[in-house]
Amino acid sequence: DVGVSQPTVSHHLKKLKEAGLLTSERRGTWVYYRVEPSVLAAMGRLLTKAAPAA
Repeated sequence: DVGVSQPTVSHHLKKLKEAGLLTSERRGTWVYYRVEPSVLAAMGRLLTKAAPAA
């Protein structure tokens, strides 16, 4: 349980997809979402730069 209703989750997933942060694939009645690979790579670069030196 994520503490919000299913329509609320669907609404936010739709907005994230519209913003280009997620991609989706429909398989029958299910829709599978994943982070857009280019966004994931950019996030990795940003976090690498922000990490303190060991």
